[in-house]
Amino acid sequence: MAADMEVVTLILEENKERLEKTASVLKNEYTSIRAGRANPHVLDKVQVDYYGQPSPINQVGNISVQDGRCLVIAPWDKSMLKNIEKAILVSNIGLTPTNDGTVIRLVFPELTEERRKDICKQVKKMAEDSKIAVRNIRRDALEALKKMNKNKEITDDEYSGFEKDVEKEVTKTIETIDKVAAEKEKDVMTV
Repeated sequence: MAADMEVVTLILEENKERLEKTASVLKNEYTSIRAGRANPHVLDKVQVDYYGQPSPINQVGNISVQDGRCLVIAPWDKSMLKNIEKAILVSNIGLTPTNDGTVIRLVFPELTEERRKDICKQVKKMAEDSKIAVRNIRRDALEALKKMNKNKEITDDEYSGFEKDVEKEVTKTIETIDKVAAEKEKDVMTV
């Protein structure tokens, strides 16, 4: 019976880990959504060709926020200006770089009301996708526990208790997702 409890513990721990990771991934994705203010995280996924090697943009230069709506990228090697500019254009982040020969500037335009609403729809869709992932994780955990119950490795009462543990973690994760999504929507809609 002790070995069975170890399996149950593993199932519950894996469930919790996967749920936390789902919420963490959503938070990370939200950092790359621009809300009208200069945010260096919009460049996190941009890869620059650095002497034949794709490298994150923050490893080929210094990124700083000049004012509320302008990012300045100062490459450590001035010959990289064209590559950085090209990488930003190819990345399709919706910003046009301006190159003055020493630095690249990215000016974030003011978001229109319509664009803010579109971004909010995107935020909601990402949250819903995360909730779907959470429900799939719950299903996997409950199926594993159900299989153990069916094979008489755990009793009905134990199964019921473990099911409640799984539901508690799922509820907590969905609350986190809703909270993070609401914060991002508020951020986007703030002018």
